[in-house]
Amino acid sequence: MLDREENDRFRLKAFALDLGGVTLEDPTDLEIIVVDQNDNRPLFRQDVFTGHVIEGAEPGTCVMTVDATDADDPDTDNAALRYSILEQGATSMFSINATTGDICTTRPGLDRETMGVYNLTVQAADMSGDGLTTTAMAIIYLEDINDNPPEFTKEEFSMEVEEQAAGVDMGKVFVHDKDLAGSPNWLAKFTILEGDPEGAFAIRTDPYTNDGVLSVAKPLDHEVRDRFELTVSVQNEQPLEPTAPASPRALATVRVRVRDVNEAPIFRENPRRVSVLEGAPPGTPVTTYTASDPDTRQLQTLTYALLYDPADWLQLDPHTGTVRTKRELLHPSAFLQGGWYIALVLARDDAEPPLSATGTLSIEILEVNDHAPLLQLPAGVVCGRPGRGGSLLLGATDDDRPPHGAPFHFQLSPQHPQLARNWSITRFNVTHAVLAVLVELPRGSYSLPLLLRDSGTPPRERQQLLNVSVCHCGREGTCEDGVLAATATGAGITLGALLIILGSSILLLVLAALGAARARGRRRALRKGLLQRSQDDMRDNILNYDEQGGGEEDQDAYDINQLRHPELFSLRAKPPVRRDAPLSSVTPQPPRKLPSSPSDIEDFINEGLEAADSDPSMPPYDTALIYDYEGSGSVASPLSSIVSSLTDEDQDYDYLNEWGPRFRRLADLYGQ
Repeated sequence: MLDREENDRFRLKAFALDLGGVTLEDPTDLEIIVVDQNDNRPLFRQDVFTGHVIEGAEPGTCVMTVDATDADDPDTDNAALRYSILEQGATSMFSINATTGDICTTRPGLDRETMGVYNLTVQAADMSGDGLTTTAMAIIYLEDINDNPPEFTKEEFSMEVEEQAAGVDMGKVFVHDKDLAGSPNWLAKFTILEGDPEGAFAIRTDPYTNDGVLSVAKPLDHEVRDRFELTVSVQNEQPLEPTAPASPRALATVRVRVRDVNEAPIFRENPRRVSVLEGAPPGTPVTTYTASDPDTRQLQTLTYALLYDPADWLQLDPHTGTVRTKRELLHPSAFLQGGWYIALVLARDDAEPPLSATGTLSIEILEVNDHAPLLQLPAGVVCGRPGRGGSLLLGATDDDRPPHGAPFHFQLSPQHPQLARNWSITRFNVTHAVLAVLVELPRGSYSLPLLLRDSGTPPRERQQLLNVSVCHCGREGTCEDGVLAATATGAGITLGALLIILGSSILLLVLAALGAARARGRRRALRKGLLQRSQDDMRDNILNYDEQGGGEEDQDAYDINQLRHPELFSLRAKPPVRRDAPLSSVTPQPPRKLPSSPSDIEDFINEGLEAADSDPSMPPYDTALIYDYEGSGSVASPLSSIVSSLTDEDQDYDYLNEWGPRFRRLADLYGQ
């Protein structure tokens, strides 16, 4: 069977041969062309085609293109394809171009809310539509536009909320929108148009349900207003399409009822500031401090109590709120803060459960000028000569606080005008004055009546005697016996007395410095005497140290006393065993004989070395001795300096000749 779709032509080569196989003529080329037959159906490139078009599209809007192929000869009618729509539903909204396969809208009226998806069955046929056929599906989706405004599900909604509640949700207003859910064309936006001039309510959109959530933005007061009627509108976030049909704005009425609840009392004036005179007697009215109950539609009774009264100074009527003093508040008091007394008043209603409020009562204690000034020192000493030295500084105090205290006024008693001939008083500052002698007065005691007055309103004054001792004046205008007089009378210190005290203090300091210098001289002399005594024999100062060069276990140092008094150590039964020597069972050598004379030190040392070398319990080397600590309280001098630093005199080193031949070289170097 020939198949044009597999091989549309054949090329042959023909030969003419005789019976013997000899070529009679040249080969001839033969070409056989297979004529096409309509044996292949058209094939769509895909089984399902998908397209999108916005709703309300105008007629002639192309949505998509479907295409098919045919394996037959494209130059014949066997591959001439034609497209058509076999089925598209009840309404013929789309058409297809028979030659190109373009699907376009045919008439207006595409509405996603009515029909959002169209399923079309398309056909492709060869032989220009009269031959073999095949079909496919074309699905067309309508894209949403905002052509439907949101609408409330009903015209009226009712809600309730408790008074004094803020930030709580009261309920929802429900809406419906035909546009695509979740799209900007569907999302609603709510507005409170009327009924809330103070902005007590707020409304927001639930992003999941698209409903309006109404909440309380500010606390509501049932006693002020218990019902609200709100007008709420709704619209989309996105504006409506111009092609959308016109419709009135969606409105709904929301009726809100405010429920009455028990509210705490309120102190309208908090804190309450009042004033009370200092020293007010018990029972003095202070103020009436009351609260009000916001629950005007409920019959409730308020009672009062003192929550904080640190000095237990006040008493409060529990029914009327009248505050009185219980006793006199002493001044000064630790319970006053800058002249103010702070108390707390508690107001409580009788509801169930009861609620309370706290009010602050600030009481200012007004200062009263009830104290006169008082001299600080009612006596003094002055020099009996006018001018330099003949004055006394006077001071006064007042228990009252400003403005009933300083400045103070000092004057001689007006009842004794003769005092003005000998004495004068001038102001020094707001609290002090200067008493001066006008004429030279003989020594003795004088009693001056003074009049002291404060600056209060009204001013308070006091007459007080000032005992003045007039002393004999020295050259510098000071009292020669001013210190004694001041001590005897308990008077204030004059300038002359101050100079005497200052001179005495300087003298004591000089004496103390001299004593310290003398003590340092004694210690220096004692130290010098000890050093001089150490010139007798430095060998007495050689001490026994704990550590030897052989290790920490070797604690026995050599004793120089063996060199000076060998007879004291000749009775030892055996030489001391070194702790750093290895253990050995060999019998130690008998003790060597010590020299009979301490002058033969060289022989003694040589014998000691020989004994150490021949002792099998000793290590095969001599360990160095380390002397690093002399101990506390040592009077020994450094060996390196001998006694060269103890005196400036020339040293005598002839005694080195007595130490044996090994020290004679030192004697020659340092000797005369």
